[in-house]
Amino acid sequence: MYAIVEIAGQQFKVQKDQKVFVHRLSGEEGAVVEFDQVYLKDAEGKIIVGAPVIEGAKVTARILRHLRGEKVLVFKKKRRKSYQKMNGHRQYLTQIQIENIQ
Repeated sequence: MYAIVEIAGQQFKVQKDQKVFVHRLSGEEGAVVEFDQVYLKDAEGKIIVGAPVIEGAKVTARILRHLRGEKVLVFKKKRRKSYQKMNGHRQYLTQIQIENIQ
């Protein structure tokens, strides 16, 4: 069984007991969060598609930890103009574990 759900502005294909890294969610570690923006659900081979969402469907997950992702380097350069600029970014992430798809 899997579902396509919107979490923090992004769509994810999730299954029960799957661990997913998403953009930072408000909530403490160990808290249970619910997502009701379920677009597609597969229940034992029977696929249900919402228009745009499935009414009454929800996905529950537990927040495991808050962390920061790997550093991404942004380098800009214009040749022959003596212009170089280096910038780094680390995204704030939350690791969640899918507990139930209803």
